[in-house]
Amino acid sequence: MAKISRIFNSQAKTVTFAAFLLAGSALASRLLGLARDRLLAGTFGAGPELDIYFAAFRVPDFIYALLITGGISAVFLPVFSGIFQHDSTAAWKFVNNALDVFSAGLVALCVVLALFTPLLVYFIAPGFSGEQKEITILLTRIMFLSPIIFGIASIFSGVLHYFNKFLIYSLAPVLYNLGIILGIVFFVPYFGLRGLAFGVILGAFLYLAVQIPAAVNSGWSFKFAFQPRDPSLRKMFRLMLPRTLGTSAYQLNLFFITAYASTLGAGSIAVFNFSNNLQYFPIGLIGISFAMAVFPALSRSWAQNNKEKFLHQFHSVFSQVLFLAVPVSV
Repeated sequence: MAKISRIFNSQAKTVTFAAFLLAGSALASRLLGLARDRLLAGTFGAGPELDIYFAAFRVPDFIYALLITGGISAVFLPVFSGIFQHDSTAAWKFVNNALDVFSAGLVALCVVLALFTPLLVYFIAPGFSGEQKEITILLTRIMFLSPIIFGIASIFSGVLHYFNKFLIYSLAPVLYNLGIILGIVFFVPYFGLRGLAFGVILGAFLYLAVQIPAAVNSGWSFKFAFQPRDPSLRKMFRLMLPRTLGTSAYQLNLFFITAYASTLGAGSIAVFNFSNNLQYFPIGLIGISFAMAVFPALSRSWAQNNKEKFLHQFHSVFSQVLFLAVPVSV
């Protein structure tokens, strides 16, 4: 058992090794994603049921992309790294403060949006019938739990990245897709479309749960520290703003596509989502894997004010990404 624990808490020694570890995880996750989509198509077909499911995903996914992927996931690590270089105790206090404040903010936001879900669904899926809109509202409200869970998980992900514990982090997206697959296989027969939403929540919970032991092993322990006026926390939120604004353009585009597709034939939203998932396969496999692998090293170099090392690391990884990505894109 101790040997297994050492393996899961091991640290990647080089950026290239970390990148290939993440790429392997991304490949496994994407293959599971394809299996998930195949199960969805086989269970429901590209019809109105999947249109409802994907439309219900739109607002929770918007929050996830805007505030988590495009926000805190990008800015937490540099701030944490800068603090940890000088005071590890203050850094762990910052982690707890970020957990408390960010999760409280996400809960408040999701509760407010849950109250206005009928209005949101009216704009997202204007072509749906009254019954379809009612089911979409229900699924959306259930899935509002997922960005809250992912928001908490993103902070633990930043901690694991700092300590180069990529193996545990790389398992998280695999478990997320596995949770959805379990929902399709075991929940849908009993709960219908609600089973898909329950599968999403299960997957998000597994995504979070697998990272907590490694964070504890790194030195984290929970202590309540709700201090929204903390300078480091305010700095993190200021850094989030440009990323959030940049991400919003693409997400708004998805809103318009979903709204338009809802006025077309049954299955139009489902077909778009299946093709969009397939399109992102090479991006996640190469670009995102290398970017995530080098991010901790870049953050440490910047925190140490070592610009020469920062540029060397950036150029090295950029060259590797070009070397791998260009042949794939041809």
